[in-house]
Amino acid sequence: MLLDTPICDFGWKAPEFTLKDPDGNSFTMSDHLGEKGLLVAFICNHCPYVQAIGERLTADAKELKSQGINVLAVMSNDYQYAQADSPSNMKKFANHFGFPFPYLVDETQEVGRAYGAVCTPDFFGLNKNGELQYRGRWMMQAWETQADEPKSWSMP
Repeated sequence: MLLDTPICDFGWKAPEFTLKDPDGNSFTMSDHLGEKGLLVAFICNHCPYVQAIGERLTADAKELKSQGINVLAVMSNDYQYAQADSPSNMKKFANHFGFPFPYLVDETQEVGRAYGAVCTPDFFGLNKNGELQYRGRWMMQAWETQADEPKSWSMP
């Protein structure tokens, strides 16, 4: 279900976190603040909205990187409940879309709760100091026009 995200609390200091990717490599949020900031994207594999923007998210992440803004994606779902979101499927999903950014597992959902992520996708745009500058959705028009179309990604 697509929920309304809360209003952006400009200047809110994003909580620090360290999470692992499906291969066990650790990534710390503050280490990835780019010259101009960081986009933290809460996504998951089984969400039709995430599937609808996968290719565009990859392209936009490359563009953001070229402008000094890094990207970290976080999967906060309980993958014991939603097997499609398991770490092995995260790797397949990231490879399928060619993600140029780390896709991290939030095993305890602690990071998702700390950020107040309410749905997928949910985006947090931070400045270079880790302060919130944007909170919300990505490409709403694409979701509305593509969310019901079959996707090339097939669920395991």
